[in-house]
Formats: sequence, C-alpha cells, structure tokens
Amino acid sequence: MAKLAPTSTKYVIKAYIKAKGVIEKPDVIGAVFGQTEGLLGSDLDLRELQRTGRIGRIEVNIKSHQGNSEGEIIIPSSLDSAETALIAATLETIERIGPCVATVDLKGVEDMRSEKRKYVIEKAKEILKNLVDAGVPSAAEISEQIKEAVRTHEISNYHGLPAGPNIMDSDNIIIVEGRADVVNLLKYGIRNAIAIEGTSVPPAVVSLAKQKVSTLFVDGDRGGQLILKEILQLVEVDYVAAAPLGKEVEELSKKEVYKALREKVASEQFKLEARPEENGGRKYERPFERRQDYRPQIEQIEQQVERLEPAERKFEPRPLRGREPRDSQESIREPRELKPRTDLIKPEQREIFGKTIEELVGTRAACIFDSENNVLGKVPVTELMETLKTVDNPHAIVFDGKVDFRLNSIARRKGVKFLIGMDKDRFSSPITILSRKDLQPSQETAAPAKAEEKKA
Repeated sequence: MAKLAPTSTKYVIKAYIKAKGVIEKPDVIGAVFGQTEGLLGSDLDLRELQRTGRIGRIEVNIKSHQGNSEGEIIIPSSLDSAETALIAATLETIERIGPCVATVDLKGVEDMRSEKRKYVIEKAKEILKNLVDAGVPSAAEISEQIKEAVRTHEISNYHGLPAGPNIMDSDNIIIVEGRADVVNLLKYGIRNAIAIEGTSVPPAVVSLAKQKVSTLFVDGDRGGQLILKEILQLVEVDYVAAAPLGKEVEELSKKEVYKALREKVASEQFKLEARPEENGGRKYERPFERRQDYRPQIEQIEQQVERLEPAERKFEPRPLRGREPRDSQESIREPRELKPRTDLIKPEQREIFGKTIEELVGTRAACIFDSENNVLGKVPVTELMETLKTVDNPHAIVFDGKVDFRLNSIARRKGVKFLIGMDKDRFSSPITILSRKDLQPSQETAAPAKAEEKKA
C-alpha cells in the first residue's frame, strides 16, 4: 500500500465520526474501505487509488468516553477536484463502524495549493518590503563612499607612526592619540594629522612639533586629560583642542571635529589657567567640563560686601541739630566725579599703556602686565576675570572694555595697581583707574608740543 508524498498532495478530506459504542482505529479504516467499495466503480476504488499513490494514508483520531466514540478522519488526495469531491461524498454513506451504529459528517475539503499560495504571497510581500527599505543609494552617497574609502587608504607612515599624506607638506600639524583618530580626520578632509600611538611621546613627534605649528587634539575623557598633561611637558605644542565631554576623536562627526578645532586655545594660556598647585587645588575646567555660571550671584554679593567695608567709606560729620547740610540728598544720590590720578603713572608706563590701549581698540581683548611692564598674557575680555584669579602678581590691566565695580573688586584682591579701559564707572578705589581719554595728552601740553614741531 503506497503512501502519498506530502509534496504531491493537492487536497485533504476531513470528516467527523460519531459512534454509539466503543470503536478503534482499525474498525474505522475497515468501514471506510468496505462500505465505499464499488460505489464509484473500479476507477475510483479507494484500495486501488491508495495502491497507485493517488490517495494517501488514511489518518484516524478516535476517542471514547462513557460508552460513545468520536473522532476525525483525514484523507490526503492527489486526484483532481471533481474526483476528490466524489471520494469525500462517499464517506457520508458509512452507517456502521464495527458493531456500532455511526454517522460520518463531512467537514470539508481543503485545497493545499491555496495554503501554499497564501504562504508564497506573504513571503513575496516580505521580500518586496525588504527591497524597498534597502533602497537604491543615490549617486552622491556612492560618490561619498568612494571618497571616504580613498581617504582611508591614503594613510601613510612617518617614522613608523600613522599620519596623513600631507604631514610633511603642511605648515600645521594635528597631534592625536591613535590610528583611528587619524582615519576619522582623513574622512573629513584633514590630511595633516599624526598619532603618537600610546602613552609615551615618540621623539619624531617632538622634533616635528618644533618645526611646525602644532595643535594637540585629545579625547574628552580622563585618558585625554592624562595624555594632555604628559605631552605638554615634553612637546612644544602651540594650541590645545579637545573632543566634547565623554567622546573620543575617532567617533566624532564632521561638525564636531571642526567645532572642536575652531575652539582651540593657545598652549601658554592653557598652562596659565591650568596650574592646580598655584591655584588652590582648582583644576582647569575648560574644555573638558563646564560648570554652572554663578557670576551674577557672586557679583551681587561682592557689591554688598564692598559697600560695608569701612576702608571704602568716607567719614561724614553729623549735622548740627536743626540744620541740614546743603545738597545732602543730592550728594548721597549722585557720587561726585573723581579726577583721574594720572600723577601716579610714570611717563614710560603712560607711553606703554597708551600704545597698548590704542592697539586694543575693537579687539575685545585684554593685556595683563607685571611690575616690569612686561606682558604676562593676552586674553579675551570675556575670560579676563577668570584668568585674573589664576595670575600671580599682576601689576596692570589694559583692556578693550569698561572698568566696573566687579572688576575693581577682583583686581584689588590680586594687588593690581593700574586698571585702564576704554571707559570707567565712577567709584572710589585704592587702584589707579584710567580711561583711554585720560592717557591722551591734554590740550595744554599738546599746544606747546605742536608749536615746537612747527618751529622744527
């Protein structure tokens, strides 16, 4: 008796059996073959069809409960639809199974090809969706991918260190930590980078930094801070740049790379602001971290404290009983204008400070001088107060801005003797405060000078 292969099954006949008595699987199969024999002729005899493999193995699932039996008959078929329908109809002619009265109800004929067709349709939908999601890359994307691949393969070696192809031709170099950083910078068109490949600084990088304008570009993590300290001790770098906090150079986007390089600071200024042993243990915060700005609150507190200091108050005698001093209210509301103390400045200082203030017009920068009239540093006006807190023994400050009460307070605590700006507020101070106008020669002194020039 042949068994129908599952791959050749076209239809499946399913019928429901119910018998009054206990029956078993052989009884059901015998009833199917015996009671349908000869109904449709010899061509559609179940035994012959099963022998030739056109009808598959008959499956019977039967259960008995409280003297009654019920179950299911499953017959696979490879006949055409009409012949399969005839075979299915003959099952309902069965009246007895074994010794018991039984009824067979046809549940239906399932088309196995329709099930396969549903699977094929769903699979085709899934394949088409994947094709649409993947999409076809544009010409610009393909071109960019090719360019990135070419740039990546352009990486060269300089004394065994990974470097960009323009490391020798360029007047500027960028020092990074590892090969992946060089590859990432090459991706964005930066071809003059070189990696130190480790924690120790190679001699080749030291000599190269002496010949070219160098920028140290480190990661924005603790490892980057440690490498930064070591390189600054061994290599004469000109600028310092750092990745955003918590990121590495190799994972930065193009925008982040160029932004970090634009915000680089001079190494001398970095060292000036990053002396923890001379700054009460405070470490340099920029560019690795930025804390909340408490400057408005500090300014308000400092002004309140300064108003309460006895050294800053003028003694005013109490008025006689029944009399009030003239214009007492006006004197309280508007402080009298103080004359500039130009007599305390030496001629050579006047010349140096006057020349410096003229050079700083419109630059929004500040110069800090020592007692020998040497420039300690030049910083933006926005960073003047923070820088001033870290400088040792500043003597004079010349800047493109207005001398206000807050700057005066910080300068007085640091021992500054001269504060020179484009303009100044009116308040008393032990510091000599001058404006740009105060350093310009007066008309009385200018007239004889012009007369002498005419005679000459």
